[in-house]
Order: sequence, then structure tokens, then C-alpha cells
Amino acid sequence: MNNEKKSSPGAAKAFGALLRFYRERAGIPQEELGRRTGYSKSQVAMIERGLRRARGNFVKIADEFLGAQGALLTVAGEVTASGIAAWFEDYLEEEAKAAGIHKYENQLIPGLLQIQDYARAVFRCSVPALEDSEIEASVMARIKRQELFSRRPAPLVTFVLEKAALAKPLGGRDVLRRNLLHVRECADLRNVTIQVMPEDRATHAGLNGPFTLLETEERRGQLVYVEGQGGRYFLSEQPDVGDCFARYSTLRAQAYTPEDSARLIEQVAREL
Repeated sequence: MNNEKKSSPGAAKAFGALLRFYRERAGIPQEELGRRTGYSKSQVAMIERGLRRARGNFVKIADEFLGAQGALLTVAGEVTASGIAAWFEDYLEEEAKAAGIHKYENQLIPGLLQIQDYARAVFRCSVPALEDSEIEASVMARIKRQELFSRRPAPLVTFVLEKAALAKPLGGRDVLRRNLLHVRECADLRNVTIQVMPEDRATHAGLNGPFTLLETEERRGQLVYVEGQGGRYFLSEQPDVGDCFARYSTLRAQAYTPEDSARLIEQVAREL
């Protein structure tokens, strides 16, 4: 979703840094600023890191309380709903130029394979809740990412998905069915391979959770991207990177073949 203002997720980082500067200059702890604005300490911290947008009267109150003389109000005007979380910018920069993208997912259909209605249902599950404008902007940004499938030169994109990730009816059964049919269509793209992990495996290489592997431009380097409750980070050093690529290779060997996976996806869609 494009707004009239030419903003970017970086504006949220800039506002957060400026807020922290004025707060620390005034010698005000995060807890006290939170009390004045009706926010918790953790919410103030998230705003300062650019992870959340300030809402309501937060900016006006903070500007006056911290003696910013309108500076916070001015910068806040550039922070609009871009649909991309500030913490996700670094990953998207790497994804946009990657020669290879490889994803293991165990909870839901990955963003690169989501249709709009499914993506909207995912963002509506966010806690704390997102505003409607943030949800719609996030949906449009997620769909735009999928343009990489037709990028030239085309990246090699592979997925290993748990069957449970294909069965969670986010948005309702009709939305899930339509998304599964979309996943099946994506599997026919020449540069895309999708495999499903059997539910009855006695051994499993993905017990540490989801992760994404990126092969950088011209495959000169490799990165691992991991998200979790406690944060998000890249791995770029050995032996961590090599271990994750080996883990993914094992996952692919443990999963159904692409052909059997395609038939399974069709079956799950039919049974909805």
C-alpha cells in the first residue's frame, strides 16, 4: 500500500532514535515516559527500536514532556504504514538479490506462497493487534515480495513444509483451499521446488524450528535467517552456516519428493 508520503520503514528507526536521544537527554527512564503516555516500558522500547509505530497522543505528549520543541512531531509525520517492519528491512534487502532462497516452515504457509486473504488472516493474528491500515499495508508488501519468482535472473527457490503448515485453516477453509491451489501452481514454476514433510517420520532434522537460507549474489556467499520469540538474526559465520545448509539438505532428503508433495497438496485441498 503506497501512501502519499514517500516514507519507508527506515523512518520508524529514525523516529525511534530521535525519541531515545531526547528521552536520555532529559534523563527520563522508559518507565516514566510510558506512564506519561499510557504505554508500558516494553512498548516504549519497541518504539525506540523502530519495531512499533507510536499511536494516539504518544508523539504529542512525548514531544512536550521531553522538550523536543516539535522535532518528534516533524519526524513522526514521515512514519506511515509501509507494511514492512523495520527489523525485516535487512532480510528483504538480501532476499531481493539472492540467487537462492530455501525455506523450512512448520507453522503456516510461508509468506512467499500466501494469497492476499490468507496473508490478511495471518496479520490479524498479531499480538499486540495491528491497526487496519497496518494490516492492509503489510498484505500488499507481502504480495509484492512474490515478484521475485519472475525476476531475471530467476532465483532458485525451494521449500520444505510440514503437512501441519498446510492444514491450519487461517482465514477459514475456503481461504486455505484457495491458498493450497496457489501453492500447487507455484510448484509448477521452473525455478521453484516444494516438498512436504511426512507426519510419521521417526527422525527429523528440523526440530530446532523454521529457518531461511539465502545464497547471495552469484552464490559467492551464504546466509541463514532465523526468527523466534526472542528476536531475529542472521548467521553468517562457519560452522553455523554450514550446519544449517547440511540440516536443510537432510530435510529435503527426509521429505516427500516434489511429485508426491504436489499430489498431497492437491489431496489436502480437495478434502477441505
